[in-house]
Amino acid sequence: MKPNYSQPGLKKAILYKYLILGFLVISTSVSAQKQKPKNESWYDEKLIHFGFSLGFNTMDFNITPSQDFLKTDSIYPEVSRLNPGINIQIVTNLRPGRYWDIRFLPGVSFGQRNVRYYKLSEIPGEDPVLFNEQQRVESSFLEFPLLLKYKGERLNNVRPYVIGGFNFRYDLAAKKEYDDEKPVYLRLKRPDLYYETGAGLDFYLKYFKLSVELKLSNGLTNVVVDERAPGYPEFRNAIEKMKSRMWIIAFHFE
Repeated sequence: MKPNYSQPGLKKAILYKYLILGFLVISTSVSAQKQKPKNESWYDEKLIHFGFSLGFNTMDFNITPSQDFLKTDSIYPEVSRLNPGINIQIVTNLRPGRYWDIRFLPGVSFGQRNVRYYKLSEIPGEDPVLFNEQQRVESSFLEFPLLLKYKGERLNNVRPYVIGGFNFRYDLAAKKEYDDEKPVYLRLKRPDLYYETGAGLDFYLKYFKLSVELKLSNGLTNVVVDERAPGYPEFRNAIEKMKSRMWIIAFHFE
């Protein structure tokens, strides 16, 4: 029997829905604006321009439990809660056409994920119990996103856009071996490739452009290391595969 994860799972789903709903409301209000004087955007008309970006993230795992281990030991893993992290990037923007930009944003991101394991009850209908203290998995990424940006028509000093592409991340915090002094019995692979999709709004201010962007970043590979921690193999055995996922809200200054 699968545990009842309505609590953490529901919180994630509600968070995602509210973020998307908020963005749609902002976009709708922008489209309803009346014509106003436009701020000059000479920097936006150049073939190439630069900037910097600050953002906040919530890192997550998409965990596929091991069905064989679930049948024998009845232990089920999941991410217990979402934690805030930070992103810092340098913006390089190439403008090949009126509505298209190619963007390269190398930088760093920091965050963590907490994985908990639940022991299923042998009594039908009884809730699962917490198997152990949480596994706190920290990440410090070097990241190299290459993204394609499609821009809509500018209305006054606001312009909506959608964005998508790929991001190669390298986790500097991933351990080469288990640390006997820390009770963390999962290890992550350092490199991973993500696909990213999102949307945003460009705000043309007097001296620069501010972009507010909401983006989903999904890992493409299984990042959990196959090696078991000495004396604690059940933590790795309970997981068939584990992929990274990240929600990001970024503020670009260009």
